[in-house]
Amino acid sequence: MTSLYNFKKIEPVPTSSDFIDIILSKTQRKTPTVIHKNYNIGRIRQFYMRKVKFTQENFDEKFKNILDEFPKLEDIHPFYADLMNVLYDKDHYKLALGQINTARHLIDQVAKDYVRLLKFGDSLYRCKQLKKAALGRMATVMKRQKDSLAYLEQVRQHLSRLPSIDPNTRTLLICGYPNVGKSSFINKITRADVDVQPYAFTTKSLFVGHMDYKYMRWQVIDTPGILDHPLEERNTIEMQSITAMAHLRSCIMYFMDLSEQCGYSVEDQVRLFHNIKPLFANKPIVLVINKIDQVKPEDLPEEQKKWIQDIANEENATVLTMSCYNDDGVMNVRNMACDKLLTARVEMKMKSNKINDVINKIHLAQPQQRDNITRMPNIPDEVKSRVKYDPNDPNRRQLEKDIEQENGGAGVHNVDLKKKYLLADDDWKYDVIPEFLDGHNVADFIDPEIEEKLEALEREEERLEAEGFYQSDEEILDDDEEAMRTAADAIRERKKLIVQAHRAANGRTRPALPKTTSSKFATVSEMNRQLANMGIDGSEAVERTKSAAAGRKRTHNETVPDEAVKEATAGERHEVEDLEMSKQGFRNVKQKLEADKQKKNVQKQASKMGKRGEADRQIQTKMPKHLFSGKRGMGTTDRR
Repeated sequence: MTSLYNFKKIEPVPTSSDFIDIILSKTQRKTPTVIHKNYNIGRIRQFYMRKVKFTQENFDEKFKNILDEFPKLEDIHPFYADLMNVLYDKDHYKLALGQINTARHLIDQVAKDYVRLLKFGDSLYRCKQLKKAALGRMATVMKRQKDSLAYLEQVRQHLSRLPSIDPNTRTLLICGYPNVGKSSFINKITRADVDVQPYAFTTKSLFVGHMDYKYMRWQVIDTPGILDHPLEERNTIEMQSITAMAHLRSCIMYFMDLSEQCGYSVEDQVRLFHNIKPLFANKPIVLVINKIDQVKPEDLPEEQKKWIQDIANEENATVLTMSCYNDDGVMNVRNMACDKLLTARVEMKMKSNKINDVINKIHLAQPQQRDNITRMPNIPDEVKSRVKYDPNDPNRRQLEKDIEQENGGAGVHNVDLKKKYLLADDDWKYDVIPEFLDGHNVADFIDPEIEEKLEALEREEERLEAEGFYQSDEEILDDDEEAMRTAADAIRERKKLIVQAHRAANGRTRPALPKTTSSKFATVSEMNRQLANMGIDGSEAVERTKSAAAGRKRTHNETVPDEAVKEATAGERHEVEDLEMSKQGFRNVKQKLEADKQKKNVQKQASKMGKRGEADRQIQTKMPKHLFSGKRGMGTTDRR
């Protein structure tokens, strides 16, 4: 449908059992599930009240979506209202929606009553039973809506398959007896693919095709065939055509088959037209004579010709002829029908009150004569004397197209846009347009002869190289230059000696190692020797260094075994160990080892339980939440 009536967006309506499963499973998933009898009674009541309220809100939300999405017959276009009445029975449709609305209120009332009772629940068991009763009554109400929900789902499926018809756009409505060529015509002028068969009532519902005419979008509606009998006796298929003709602002195209191959006589077709013409009020009418490849209007008897002429005169109908079999006059019929509908729509708008509002907004400006001087049109003499262009004349004037063909044709020739510049001097037409950068003309800084000068410079370089100008021989020095160079070398040598003497007087001539690095490689004996060479007594420094070294830990290489330890017997060493044990509270080493063993045995059990020590009396979680929380369905309880 259009954006206003998009019935395809209506959500599917579940069955009553699916409805109950959806709501109750959502309640189970979205509300807490763990409650204990030792909880505060207020907490228990709140737990079950929340479940009842949540279930009622879900039912209410689902019902509200159904009631809002299904169209209300009073609010939609009369065409759709009558079409839904024909297809689905208006009373049945309203009754089904009314029962859904009643069920919604009943469930609201059930929830309200049981929430009031839950406020006075005095135990976990009683609150649980009240909750169970509330959900059970809601489910019972839903089960009673089984037929209504099934009917609404069928209506939704059929609505989604209805064609998209815009009641207000430009429309061509094709009607007539069955098998007169209506579906063949819509297939010819649009991209619709309506089934065409040589028997009656092939088309059983409305079909829509679209086309473009005069840069506007048109919809063409193919209606099922209509028979000539009272309105009360028409079936659902025929009533769809009647509804479309009654409510759509369109151009009525009444098809007739003069060859009577459709199975109905010309008299029956004329009688049907007069029977349904009250539906054509205030609409342009086109009487289409189809199958003229079989019988033309000129071949009819005078009486039948008079019938058709009366229709054209009395109803202001346009009579057109065509043949879908050989496409004779099909496009002409389409164009005439579209033009007639456009004219009728313009006339209708002119008669409406809206035209006054539009005219007030339009101002038509008309020029006023400023004086009485007659100003004749001025045509240049060159134009008057110009010979008419003849492509076969060899002396014809040359056009831009001829110049293009001479210079290689389209894609090769570049049009000269400068030749018609109007300048004071024609020599200026092809001057290079100056390019400015930072307020300066770039052309002022470019030498136009730079390439020629560069070539001349390169030629001169080549000539000099050929003459050997750049070949260098050994230098021949005269006496003065040689004396000068010798003096310069002597000065440089003297300066170098002065620098060296200065460095020797003021500092070392080699880089010094850091103290931390040099001390790693120096020994006390080397220090003593160096001080002796300098004439200094280093005995005190040696003693001070040895006393400082006594305080640090000896390295493995410096370790010297104690002779007393070496010579001591095993018995003497055992006595020393016993003396040490006595200081810790043990008689001997054996008692110490036994105490250590018992200590390990005592700590072993605590270590198994992950205790921090003997004083750790904390009881860890017996049921870790990540292993025991959550809802598990039927079947395995393997968390993996």
